[in-house]
Amino acid sequence: MQCFEIGDQSGLDSLRASRREKLQPGPGEAIVRVSAACLNHRDLLVLQGGYGPRRPTDRIPTSDGVGEVQSVGEGVSQVKPGTRVISGHFCTWIDGAFAPSVFGADLGITRDGWLAEEIRVPANALVAMPDVVTDAQAAALSAAGLTAWNALVEVGRIKAGDLVLVLGTGGVSILALQIAKMHGARVAITSSSDQKLEAVRQLGADITINYRTEPDWEKALLAQTGQAGADIVVETGGFATLGRSITAAAANARIVLIGALAGAPSGALPNFSTIIGKNLTLRGITAGNRRMLSDLVAAVAANALQPLIGRTFPFDEAHRAYACLKEGAHVGKVMIKM
Repeated sequence: MQCFEIGDQSGLDSLRASRREKLQPGPGEAIVRVSAACLNHRDLLVLQGGYGPRRPTDRIPTSDGVGEVQSVGEGVSQVKPGTRVISGHFCTWIDGAFAPSVFGADLGITRDGWLAEEIRVPANALVAMPDVVTDAQAAALSAAGLTAWNALVEVGRIKAGDLVLVLGTGGVSILALQIAKMHGARVAITSSSDQKLEAVRQLGADITINYRTEPDWEKALLAQTGQAGADIVVETGGFATLGRSITAAAANARIVLIGALAGAPSGALPNFSTIIGKNLTLRGITAGNRRMLSDLVAAVAANALQPLIGRTFPFDEAHRAYACLKEGAHVGKVMIKM
């Protein structure tokens, strides 16, 4: 089979094409023929050697994907050949609370991922796709979509009328916008690009703030909400933006920490006491389990949610797809189709 490997992890040029023998399922496993994969920011970090320890050079990357079951191993009854499926990238986290052990079976990181013609996955991790959910919808759900769902539904306890603040217009942020609107919430979103802000207004964003022209974007949000602030904050910037997110939060808000895209912090939080004064909840999350993913798929099917695919590349142009993600000019997800 054809695949890509992460190579020496010295940068985007380390991504290399390769060939392997056709996969065979072991007991409890399924072999899935890949239809499409979507890229996430951590896929860039892996190629740059910046996502934990360096991985084996022959690791197949990417954590988001969709495909059709080709064969199953002994003891598998959950799925059968011909079923279209996805899997959470923590493929042993089936239900229940997070445990650090899930990092030992992380698709694209500690196990081979989706950037190949085939992938081997524990069968009990797979979630079948309803016919009404297309490959383009499904390919973005298992990492970015699941993270947004966990942030808003599981941790954020979202309800109609809430105001959700989302930082940036990357894959998780756009899916958080769409899931929030699906729940009847209002959404505020930030970007440094007026063009991107126009795009998210077309997706239903209620408040848009250009943080380049309004660097005190938290004050702008408070001004536009009558000083009320946001009930849920999807915090993709990390410690560098956390202080502003705390200021922008409403009383009793939930701030969900899912990334650190804004870079290193410039100092201690200037408003640490506000966490107590506003009775805020700060919670870090890492994607989610299979049960959450199944709930997300059901919601996508029932509400015809269409994840925004910003750019699509053929499999043999995977290098261009990674370069597009790094450039950051797109809105939504970058997809690679087989």
